[in-house]
Amino acid sequence: VQLQASGGGLVQTGGSLRLSCVASTRIFSNYAMGWFRQAPGNEREFVAAISRSGDTYYADSVKGRFTVSRDNAKNTVHLQLNSLKPEDTAVYYCASELGTEYYYTPRSTFEYTDWGKGTQVTVSS
Repeated sequence: VQLQASGGGLVQTGGSLRLSCVASTRIFSNYAMGWFRQAPGNEREFVAAISRSGDTYYADSVKGRFTVSRDNAKNTVHLQLNSLKPEDTAVYYCASELGTEYYYTPRSTFEYTDWGKGTQVTVSS
């Protein structure tokens, strides 16, 4: 499946952004979806995931500030970023995995097969 992420940009500390990722598939509801990010010089790290059932899981660093959601009718997963901090600056990637357990939220890069190209989020201090 092809994934297209959008919604990144430049925002001040404390600001908000909403990222979206559209998947090119007719069976989007059968995919678990995840968001990861990668800052320069760092490894790609887990941010959030949403299961086929709609259950969610977050990295501790974003819990309470970010919200992941999905719209199966539009083949889209969103990531709402609130109370942004400079350390949130990174390229954000969406990922998908077909056929996971219904309530399971994959949290590692190796658990996902398909990846989008990423969208840049920059938070200025």
